[in-house]
Amino acid sequence: MENEVFVIVFPSIFGKNKTKTLISNIKKILKIRNLKFESITVDDDVIVVKADDPVIASSTINTLFGINQVAIANKIENEFDLVISQINKIGKNLILKGEKFLVKVEGSPKGYLPKDVEIAATGKIIESTTNLGIKPGTETKHDKLLYTYLTKSNAYTCIFVDQGLNGIPNDFHNEQVLCCIYDELSALNVIETIKEGFTVKLIICYRDESELQNLIKILNQILPFTLQSKIELEFLPLPTDLENYLHFVDVITQIAIEISKTEKITHVSLPITPLIFPVKFSDELQQKVFKNSIIPITPLGGLDEDILKTARQIGITKFLSNIQRLQKIKLQEKRINVQKIVQDAIKSKQKISIKLGANNIHDILDSLGLEH
Repeated sequence: MENEVFVIVFPSIFGKNKTKTLISNIKKILKIRNLKFESITVDDDVIVVKADDPVIASSTINTLFGINQVAIANKIENEFDLVISQINKIGKNLILKGEKFLVKVEGSPKGYLPKDVEIAATGKIIESTTNLGIKPGTETKHDKLLYTYLTKSNAYTCIFVDQGLNGIPNDFHNEQVLCCIYDELSALNVIETIKEGFTVKLIICYRDESELQNLIKILNQILPFTLQSKIELEFLPLPTDLENYLHFVDVITQIAIEISKTEKITHVSLPITPLIFPVKFSDELQQKVFKNSIIPITPLGGLDEDILKTARQIGITKFLSNIQRLQKIKLQEKRINVQKIVQDAIKSKQKISIKLGANNIHDILDSLGLEH
């Protein structure tokens, strides 16, 4: 058994009571990516996947929400001496000359404490690698982490561990929410909406072709996390002179309301936060949505480092430099004819459907009739 390699999925804090949905999502994403697997089982608090290609399967599974971390690990019986021996074996293969290492053990030991394993395994590795000059490190300073998770029956000695996206499993609520993408902040809002377990309906609003090209690049970073093999997108052009940011957001919110009413979508996700937007403006947008019998959600309500960490994991941080400038916007009392702009945009919208894959950007540009 010790030579068998498995993908170990650790549900997030809020995903631990939603493993049924998470397992369903794991099966779905592996099927979408044409990755074969032999079995998916639950072992205490972790999900164990026996896949034909554990490396690709682990990276694919880690695009799902509701996961704290994903590991590639050997599976052995939860016996003290066996665990020590296996950690030592992996350590000798992974630790390079002069490196510092950390043995970390968590889970449910059988007749011993995790600390007992950590101490014994650390000593064993030092003893068996005297010629390499390796040393034990600390939680904050180490080159290699040797992580082991113990269940009641088994021990999973990890070869590789990667942090997950947390949140709750994709589509857990079985509720569609309309999201608009029109800049970096709104793109981050889409990710947070998915992270909260909603299914997203995406519309993209732009003022000129340059802005559209940039939004398509951002969109391409988001699409793999929607857990769909095929997706329908709507693109709506707006006037190039719609420069005031609050007017811009106001118009797009009204577009979201109109499309939601037409397509009978009950929720709209608003990319607003009191950390950036004036409270008066945020209140007006939410009231406007409520008045149309639609429920607004605000995933960015507490925009903080955790949300920006998710952005880094998704790969959209390079697009986030413009968020800082939003803190300087001021609420202006000047009024514009919102309804006319909204009606013109909806009349001019383009609806496309693409199969998600490696050529998303080209497929979108081709569908919109744009050069690339």
